[in-house]
Amino acid sequence: MSQTNSSSVISVKNIDWKRNGKQILNEVSWDVQMGEHWALLGLNGSGKTSLLKVITGYQWPNSGEVSVLEKRFGKTNIPELRKSIGWVSASLDDQFQTRLSDTTLEIVLSGKFASIGLYEEITEGDVERGKQLLEQFKIRHLADQSITSLSQGEKRKAMIARALMASPRLLILDEPCNGLDIYSKEELLSTIEEMIAAPDGPTLLYVTHHIEEIVPSISHALLINSGNVIAKGDKKTTLTESLLEKTFNVPMSLEWENERPWIRIKLDKGIVKQFPHVVST
Repeated sequence: MSQTNSSSVISVKNIDWKRNGKQILNEVSWDVQMGEHWALLGLNGSGKTSLLKVITGYQWPNSGEVSVLEKRFGKTNIPELRKSIGWVSASLDDQFQTRLSDTTLEIVLSGKFASIGLYEEITEGDVERGKQLLEQFKIRHLADQSITSLSQGEKRKAMIARALMASPRLLILDEPCNGLDIYSKEELLSTIEEMIAAPDGPTLLYVTHHIEEIVPSISHALLINSGNVIAKGDKKTTLTESLLEKTFNVPMSLEWENERPWIRIKLDKGIVKQFPHVVST
């Protein structure tokens, strides 16, 4: 049996997955080490979500090896392992929309048990930690409000705080800025940057198809297109014009500003800066 490095967070080797005869992931290999924070970029349908499902044990590949947090899949308890993984996506908001009586603090506390709603006993220590997380995300004043009364940006912060309640070693943010306006998006990205920079935080995997969302503390990037890894590694060597063009199938130029990458899409009628979306006319 192969051994994983003691500092390994994710290790996938030659992952191959087909569905209904279609190649979804093609010989994907990827390693994430402690101290690294990764952006996973690709078009919709490129295989990003499929790769997430593989590393969280919700989808089993046809071939290849998977180890997460030094646990080899096939030789470990996957449901137990998931307790060390936080996963936040825009779709998670929908699961709480009918819970009109749940307060923001109760939603955060439910993260300790990974439940939709709070059904188990909590301690004073749990409540204090929940309040500290709300303070960290600058929504402490919303603790007693119904989660349904929050703005989209506030809900997204509450969901990330909920994921942190269980002190995960790996945190996956799956397109967390989806549906946010420019102000809410930049405010959330600022909060995420502070979270990454904090000591003893989880390893972050940030999934997006918007390059400008890669905040300074994200150190590495994985580029994927049609189930194939285009490039992986340090973000400054991975996020290049040629590699991004192969990833997103459009000609572009790239510039860095305030340690964040910005692209300009080259169109027949000129160049349009993506902030936050590219619009051609």
